[in-house]
Amino acid sequence: MTGTAGEHLAWLEEGQRHLWLPYTQMKTAPRPLPVVSAEGVRLRLGDGRAVVDGVASWWTAAHGYRHPHIEQAVKRQLETLPHVMLGGLVHEQAARLAARLARLLPGDLDHVFFSESGSVSVEIALKMAVQYWLNRGERRTRFLSFAKGYHGDTFMTMSVCDPDEGMHALFRGVVPEQVIADLPVDADSEARLAALLAAHGHEIAAVIVEPLVQGAGGMKFHDAETLRRLRTMCDRHGALLIFDEIFVGFARTGLDLFACAAADVVPDILTLSKALTGGTLPLAATVASRKVFEAFWDDDPARALMHGPTYMGNALACAAANASLDLFESEDRIGQARAIGAQLAADLEPARALPGVVDVRVLGGIGVIELTRLGDPAWLKQRFLDLGVWLRPFGNILYTTPPLTIGADDLRQLTKALVTVAGEWSARFGKGE
Repeated sequence: MTGTAGEHLAWLEEGQRHLWLPYTQMKTAPRPLPVVSAEGVRLRLGDGRAVVDGVASWWTAAHGYRHPHIEQAVKRQLETLPHVMLGGLVHEQAARLAARLARLLPGDLDHVFFSESGSVSVEIALKMAVQYWLNRGERRTRFLSFAKGYHGDTFMTMSVCDPDEGMHALFRGVVPEQVIADLPVDADSEARLAALLAAHGHEIAAVIVEPLVQGAGGMKFHDAETLRRLRTMCDRHGALLIFDEIFVGFARTGLDLFACAAADVVPDILTLSKALTGGTLPLAATVASRKVFEAFWDDDPARALMHGPTYMGNALACAAANASLDLFESEDRIGQARAIGAQLAADLEPARALPGVVDVRVLGGIGVIELTRLGDPAWLKQRFLDLGVWLRPFGNILYTTPPLTIGADDLRQLTKALVTVAGEWSARFGKGE
């Protein structure tokens, strides 16, 4: 830690008057916790405490904090070329990263468009899907998405999030209206979705889904067969299929590096971010299939994809992402996610019997305790801090998505905290549910 405690408090006090924090009612929220350093799976707080980060900074720090391989790659790149516009220019890190992603992804997902954030990568996917049809001489401008789905906070991405259950209900009627359905997890929901597509298929540019796990909408799981049904229905009605793998990509499920590969379903467009750079620098990718790309391949300049984030393909971020891919290729992150999943399943199981607990579920490096109703967010976060962990529940969901490099003892500290806090919540609020 640098500076004295007084200096430390000074920057916090001054910043608190000006910082506008995410998902936060600034008038009533408690003061944010100052973090002065991070290493491995721990955050060092301004008061000297070290806490185990159980959410890997919103699922980004897959390799833990300050992995030396990524740090060195970024330092080397900084000494030669920190950034250059990709408008008419290109650099090695972006070219190498695009080629590597194309090799790693299944099927013909081999055309990579970079941006700076996950929400923007989804915006690009939606825009790409609409223009795909326009370039083919057909006007399809609506999207089909799913209850409990979440795809970002920008205006167009809000339109394909759950309109009632999610955090964007305030904007209902302001963002474009889309078609919202239940995931086709069984014969009944499949029949309802088939009827929807029969009625609206001619309007639908694409169907968008988070494959295998709907993340911020409640950590809801579904199986590969659900995705195969979607692929079949999209093919039947001509709609493109978009997989939003911003959360589940890069070994998080413990099944494969990507959920689409685990499910053996190749979408037409796929979005990636979060663990892409190992939690170091902002970067996202929208990856299109050959079929989609060829709709833009034309002598007419008007048929080009007219989109260009200023910092797209930033050289430092691409260097971090290439180093992160090195680690995914050289170290067994999938095996680590599976080991995490086995320990999560065993350690979290006692919570299942608690009053007020709806479900305990685990998939790879994702562990969830679902409560019957909302908890007090401030109380929950404080109790977790008291137990030496950083966890950020949302709604009625207590969850952990730790760095994939976490050891068994640190993971046990997380699971013990989750079960302990679930038990305390149950004693206070769970009886009579």
